Amino acid sequence: MQKKNIRGFASDNNAGIHPEILAEMKKINIGHEIGYGDDVYTEKTIELLKKYFGKDIDAYFVFNGTGANILALKMLTDSFNSIICAETSHINVDECGAPEKFTGCKLLTVPTKDGKLTIEKIAQHMHGFDFEHHSQPKVISITQTSEMGTVYRPEEIKQITDYAHRNGMFVHMDGARLSNAAVFLNTDFRTITTDVGIDALSFGLTKNGAMNAEAVIFFDQALSENTKYFRKQSAQLASKMRFISVQFETLLREDLWRKNAENANKMAQLLAEKIAAFSEIKITQKVESNGVFAIVPTDIIKPLKNEFFFYMWDEHRSEVRWMTSFDTTKKDVNDFIELIGRLVT
Repeated sequence: MQKKNIRGFASDNNAGIHPEILAEMKKINIGHEIGYGDDVYTEKTIELLKKYFGKDIDAYFVFNGTGANILALKMLTDSFNSIICAETSHINVDECGAPEKFTGCKLLTVPTKDGKLTIEKIAQHMHGFDFEHHSQPKVISITQTSEMGTVYRPEEIKQITDYAHRNGMFVHMDGARLSNAAVFLNTDFRTITTDVGIDALSFGLTKNGAMNAEAVIFFDQALSENTKYFRKQSAQLASKMRFISVQFETLLREDLWRKNAENANKMAQLLAEKIAAFSEIKITQKVESNGVFAIVPTDIIKPLKNEFFFYMWDEHRSEVRWMTSFDTTKKDVNDFIELIGRLVT
């Protein structure tokens, strides 16, 4: 069992809530507000999202990333459709079959080395159209940043969206770590979503200092018809929605989201730089966001995890995943590196 209050590199979900968010939630915890999104805080936050993503978007707040993904995919598909995604994608690996259960669709997975889809990889599933015995490909789902910590460049996304739209398909983006990607690319959210043709976005800030700030954003309101009903059916409609809305507003209004993601990314870079000094450890992916993937000597994994908790990624090849967070410090990294140094010598 993990030690109480142990700091580590398991997940940005393990970090706490940014103090400014807690303060704002406390500030609005007075009096009564109309529930289910008809409050002034939610209205204000949706207007703020329009400034970031465009005035024509339609946004729906939900409780968690899985909820955002299944709701977005449901609105883009019929049950006879299929969804093309990376083999490592969250919707395939970490959502307990929820996308298939909620949408009724088949997931068509693509093996990748870096977690990123390309047209060449997608093309293997582009067949069986208008053939009633075959599930009909309708959505390409990409993750930004990918589950391997890698980042799609705007031109890479545009190639995929153009290809999808030429074939009568949609593109969904799982943006659980969209903030980290924007920081790595030194850009804004719009440049890697609206401007490159994304149809639906699962926009998450929970991994970037929030408590439970997740939303589904549609870039064409024609796609979101009846979303409010499916959100209710999927148990993702918050009664006291103002407490979700204010988390978005706090992170977005003065670029707190950027400061948090910058720290997480910088700490991952620092960790990777220091890890490079150990010939016994091999980094397996480009470090482009807040994740470091590495093959580590098997005998040091348990003592490392006892002091700094983290998860195995691929036990067969002794590959681990180290994630940094908005509150990861240089001391966390240095203490971890010092422990590795003692264990490998």
